[in-house]
Amino acid sequence: MIIGREKEQRELLGLLEKEESQFCAVYGRRRVGKTYLIRETFNYQFCFQHTGVAKGTLRQQLTAFRNSLVAAGMKCAIPKTWMDAFELLKQLINHAPTGKKVLFIDELPWMDTPKGNLIGALENFWNGWATARREKDIVLIVCGSATSWISKKLLKDKGGLRGRLTERIKLVPFTLRECELFAKNANLAFGRKDVLELYMILGGIPYYWSFLKKGLSVAQNVDQLFFTETAQLRDEFEALYSILFKRPDNYLKIIESLSNGRKSGMTREEILAASRLSDGGTFSTILKELEGCGFIRRFASADTVESNAIYQLMDNYTLFYYHCIKKNAFNDERYWSNTFTSASHSTWKGHAFERVCLQHIPQIKTALGISGVQTNVCSWFARRANERRGAQIDLVMQRADGFTDIFEMKHHASIFTIDKDYARELQNKLDTYHELSKDKRTIHLVMATTNGVAHNIYYNMIQNEITMDDLFA
Repeated sequence: MIIGREKEQRELLGLLEKEESQFCAVYGRRRVGKTYLIRETFNYQFCFQHTGVAKGTLRQQLTAFRNSLVAAGMKCAIPKTWMDAFELLKQLINHAPTGKKVLFIDELPWMDTPKGNLIGALENFWNGWATARREKDIVLIVCGSATSWISKKLLKDKGGLRGRLTERIKLVPFTLRECELFAKNANLAFGRKDVLELYMILGGIPYYWSFLKKGLSVAQNVDQLFFTETAQLRDEFEALYSILFKRPDNYLKIIESLSNGRKSGMTREEILAASRLSDGGTFSTILKELEGCGFIRRFASADTVESNAIYQLMDNYTLFYYHCIKKNAFNDERYWSNTFTSASHSTWKGHAFERVCLQHIPQIKTALGISGVQTNVCSWFARRANERRGAQIDLVMQRADGFTDIFEMKHHASIFTIDKDYARELQNKLDTYHELSKDKRTIHLVMATTNGVAHNIYYNMIQNEITMDDLFA
């Protein structure tokens, strides 16, 4: 059963109704459910279905392609080139029954080996044959987790495939609401605080959620997922980056730098200094590819100065890995249960909750009644200078209706209370932003908390508040 994805399913099934042949690319983060969505939507009925081989040689890729042709009912030898392989695919299609022929090629980026000329052969197949058929009956769906490859080779291709895609679908992680539905459908008895904590760990990645077991607490589930000797996701981190990137070391240097940096993120110059990488085109490409795959997010600065753009680590699982999994130096199989009340656990929760809020901007805007208002979403910080204290604001919403919402996000087990010291800190942020930013809008302070804010003498500082329930909308 598919949870959510109604829009994506409509778009996929709509390909069958078009008069012309269709070429669709489905892309998104690894484990987000792309393959499952496509197979379920078409009820596993394909004229041809193939999956690339991770880190395979050209010979291995062509052998696997031949095996997929055989599985589809064709007898043939292993092709020597991709041109030969697609010629065989044409023969298979020509002998298929009348009607739409749905071709599904999964993990297409893995098939693009050095000097293999996959793109040239695909271009020839599509431009020179599929679209030229009188029947106009081809529906080609390609899929891949290497989002940067999909973008470069298909979405922004400057060669023969430029403008040839008729549909593009970016599959994003589940929202909190969709994860709540997933848990309910799996008969997992979790309350919203449990779903929120699991989301802070797993993000909205259905594959990770599929391993949760009913009858276990959140802490027990986390231990069996990551820390026991047979944990299903024990080695997920290494696999996640090594499969997506051919040389992951420099990518991981940037990721680790961001995991250790300010919660609000780091500028390009700060990442360069922390990672000790060389500046240049390669560094820029790595940043773009990490952003394209959804691991990091680039925020425009509140002052709209390009050089002050901020990069943030956004992948929940990666954040959890660096803050928690990597710290399990003694291989404690009950690490999560044993550290549940520790200070480091609370620190991680605060950091992770902020990321969840940033991942649910549409829900926050709906709760504030500004879903139809154009907004610039950004972060802002000012370094300490002379007698002025520094200030860091993790979420700023500059609104087209003349207001700016400055957010404070706090994870707390009960109702959050603003005390005298924290009120002074909040006022410093508001004053510093008003003094140093170029923003002339009216400033509103918004608190985003798990269970609300206590109505004490400092509550009047707040213009609006968001709670955990609002994020589940």
